[in-house]
Amino acid sequence: MTNLFTSFSFKGLELKNRVVMPPMCQYSVENKDGIANDWHYNHYVSRAIGGASLIIIEMTDVDPDGRISDYDLGIWSDEQIPALARIVDACHAHGAKVGIQIAHAGRKAEDAEVPVSSSPIAFDEKSKMPKELSTEEVKEMVVKFRQGVERALKAGVDVIELHGAHGYLIHQFHSPLTNKRNDEYGQNRTRFGMEIIEAAKSVMPENMPLIFRISATEYAEGGYTVEDSVEFAKKYQKAGVDIFHVSSGGEGPLSATRRPENHAGYQVPLARIYKKTLDVPVIAVGNLEDAAVANAVIGNEDADLVAVGRGMLRNPYWAIEAAAQLKKETPVPKQYAAAFPK
Repeated sequence: MTNLFTSFSFKGLELKNRVVMPPMCQYSVENKDGIANDWHYNHYVSRAIGGASLIIIEMTDVDPDGRISDYDLGIWSDEQIPALARIVDACHAHGAKVGIQIAHAGRKAEDAEVPVSSSPIAFDEKSKMPKELSTEEVKEMVVKFRQGVERALKAGVDVIELHGAHGYLIHQFHSPLTNKRNDEYGQNRTRFGMEIIEAAKSVMPENMPLIFRISATEYAEGGYTVEDSVEFAKKYQKAGVDIFHVSSGGEGPLSATRRPENHAGYQVPLARIYKKTLDVPVIAVGNLEDAAVANAVIGNEDADLVAVGRGMLRNPYWAIEAAAQLKKETPVPKQYAAAFPK
């Protein structure tokens, strides 16, 4: 039976287990230049030592004004490549594969003097009013995403993830709450995402999977449902998405009637729907730090991979600890073998 510590392969991506470290912003670029530093190196490499099979580097932005804050990672300059490559090489040395989440925060760029978005609609009353991107600026943004992917490939990553969730720029375009445009990107709200996907695939190796992180449902009043998102996800799949990383929300203030319950595995039903409807590998995420729950997600075939966020923030060695709890075989660094007797 498949379990959390069964290997996984898809196209050219081969993973030793089903445990993924999802992208989690560290807000730690003290020089504000978008370049990864020693904090990022230690943060990611320790999780590779700790047994995660796939580490997805946090939201890394294609434009200086595309950062949530000026302390975020960037991928708009070749100067940012070497520090990322150092992290990738070290993670590889400890048996982990590495992805990176390519993104733009859009209207949620807190430190941008004037953030940009699909339409001039602020996130909330405390947020800056964004400028609507012109049609030509949208096309230029697609190029910035492609260039970001090219830089990530030069850094040696094994997989690319595009951030289409949590109310950031791609999400802003495919949501009816935030896209009120009249041009081609409003007439077809998935056009922007599809063009970015196609641009990414045009420079990626043929055997490298493309992951797309998606908010499968929205929680704001009038937001789209999982049934709606599956329909536009089909367009993204046709454009080239290989794996969906299924999350939810982030588009705006929570509705009283649609507010989620944050119990263990609360987003797993969304991943299950994507997996069965689209017949595509999926990553489940959301309060899955209990090893037994994470293992059940795989054993019940609700998802192909499990992302453990807060659990790995608390414990870099979550994966080998989970294997010990579940009595599953997984490689343990020889320096730590005494703590994990067989």
